[in-house]
Amino acid sequence: MLKLHYKFFLSLLVFSVLLGACAAPTQAPTPTAEATPTPVTINLTDGLGKTFTIENPYQKIVSLAPSNTEILFAIGAGSQVVARDTFSDYPEAALQVKDIGGGWGEIDTEAILALQPDLILAAEINAPEQVKALEDLGLRVFYLSNPKDLEGMYANLLTVSRLTGHEQEAEALVETLRQRVATVDARIATVADKPVVFYELDASDPNAPWTSGPGTFIDLLLARAGGSNLGNIMQDAWAQISLEVLIQEDPDIILLGDALWGGVTPEAVAARAGWDALTAVKEGKVYPFDDNLVSRPGPRMVDGLEQLARLLHPDLFE
Repeated sequence: MLKLHYKFFLSLLVFSVLLGACAAPTQAPTPTAEATPTPVTINLTDGLGKTFTIENPYQKIVSLAPSNTEILFAIGAGSQVVARDTFSDYPEAALQVKDIGGGWGEIDTEAILALQPDLILAAEINAPEQVKALEDLGLRVFYLSNPKDLEGMYANLLTVSRLTGHEQEAEALVETLRQRVATVDARIATVADKPVVFYELDASDPNAPWTSGPGTFIDLLLARAGGSNLGNIMQDAWAQISLEVLIQEDPDIILLGDALWGGVTPEAVAARAGWDALTAVKEGKVYPFDDNLVSRPGPRMVDGLEQLARLLHPDLFE
């Protein structure tokens, strides 16, 4: 009886194995296609109040201002720049991009149209009438207003990053710039005496040189670097000051913003009639300065802040 049960069990087992072998093989799950990410639509308003709806980053950009060009390259969008204005000379890679004029001259609109750009990036150096003329040609122009402070400059970096698809790079850059500014702020916080600084923009007439008045970026950065802008006594942002008033105010330091473009040297300043009465000239505190670092509202303004702080307070940055 036991043998019969065993044979029955063995037969049942063999039958089950054979049945399993004859069954259709298990099919692998059908792979599902990955969902295509839905483009994120971005709405931006430019400095002239125009709204831009952006589904894809702009890839062929013409920059009409040095500050814009510097921003584009700084956030990693340099390869998307197909043309730039004549004054856009930084970074060096920008010089390899087609020059379409501009600055104080005419823009080569025919060259721009031939490039078929999908965006023109303008700035306050470009008159609204010029922007309108480009738009009348069927070109899309985004007008980037000048910032009023460093926070506004950071915001411009982020705006351009959204136009070009380089948000992560811009956010990382802004964080680095903030840290550098914070380092300067921490050192300058200990400063008690702030030297009076005369920032020379143009002394073609040495008896009435041009300087930077209140509310300018030069004024802002001088204050943040631990100095006192002599130009604050003026009413206008850009103003001429008489030699008599300059001697009366007697700056501790003179910075030559016209050194780069005008070739002005400390020796030339000392040779001007009447300027030898100034304390800064007597003590040899007349320094050439790269005006691009404080006049172009882009990321190099932080370079300008650092250099100003070192010039005004060298003991804090040894």
